[in-house]
Amino acid sequence: MTQSVSEQTIAAAFERELIHISFENIAPLYLVTPQTNATVKFSQIVASIREIGLVEPIVVARDRHDPKMYTLLDGHLRLEALKDRGETSTSCIVSTDDEAFTYNKRISRLATIQEHKMILRALTLGVPEERLANALNVNIKTLQEKRRLLDGICSEAAELLKDKQVALTGFRILKKMKPLRQIEAARLMVAMNKYTINYARSLLAATPESQLITGATPKEIKGISREQLELMENESANLEREVRLVEDSYGIDHLDLVLARGYVARLVSNERITKYLALHHEEFLPEFKKITEREVFAP
Repeated sequence: MTQSVSEQTIAAAFERELIHISFENIAPLYLVTPQTNATVKFSQIVASIREIGLVEPIVVARDRHDPKMYTLLDGHLRLEALKDRGETSTSCIVSTDDEAFTYNKRISRLATIQEHKMILRALTLGVPEERLANALNVNIKTLQEKRRLLDGICSEAAELLKDKQVALTGFRILKKMKPLRQIEAARLMVAMNKYTINYARSLLAATPESQLITGATPKEIKGISREQLELMENESANLEREVRLVEDSYGIDHLDLVLARGYVARLVSNERITKYLALHHEEFLPEFKKITEREVFAP
C-alpha cells in the first residue's frame, strides 16, 4: 500500500533548537582576510550587530569525527565581526547537512526592492531613521533614497525587478524613462541577466527622447553612435524573444529527452538488441551507450 504524504517521514534540514557554541569549537571553511574586513559589506555587518545584535545566527554542522567540534557553513563575516567585538561564543543553527554548497545554493540574498520594503516596514513600526541608517551602515540621505526607491517606477517594472540585485543608480536611471520604456528596459535586464549601472546607462542612451521624461536627456557614450546603440537594443530584443520561445518549450523538450533516454537505456540493456546492433549497426551502439550514461538535468 502506498504511503500518504502525511505518513511519509521528511528529514529536517536543521536541528530544532539553537545551541550556544564557543568559537574555539567552530572550524571555518576559510580564513577572512584583512582585505575582506575592509569591505563595505563587512562594515555593514559590524554596524548591524552593534545597533540591533545578531539578526541571523551563523550556521554550523556537527563534525562527524569529533562530537565537540562544528564546521562553519554560513556566517564567516558574522563570526569575524563577533570576534572583533570581544565575543567568545554565539547561538548557532545546526544544519543536518555538512556541505556548504548544498546550504548556500538555497539562500536568496536580499534584493534591492525587498530591502526597500523592509525599510518601509521598519519605519512604519516606529524605528528611528538614524538608528536604521546606523544598522544598515548608510547615511540618512542614502536611507531616504532607499525608502523612496520605487517613486517614479511603474508597478510592472518593479514586479520584474522585485527579486533582482539592481543598484540604486540603476533605479535612478530607470526613473528617467516613461513607464512603457521602463518595462522594456526591465525585461531586457532580465533577459540578458545584466543589472549593472553601465548596462542601465546603455539602455538609457538607446532610448528615444519621446520615451524619456521631460528634461532627461541621456549623456552620449563615447565611441558609440545612436545607430549602434539602437542596433544593440534590437539585438537584445531579438535575444529576449528567442529566450522566451525556448522557455515556452523547455519543459516539453526536457520531458521528451528524459523519456527518450529511458527508452534507449531499455534498448541497450536488452542483450538480444545489443548483439543485433553490434553485428549490423556497430557505429550506433557506442552512441546509444553514451546517451544512457549522461544525466538529463532538470531546470
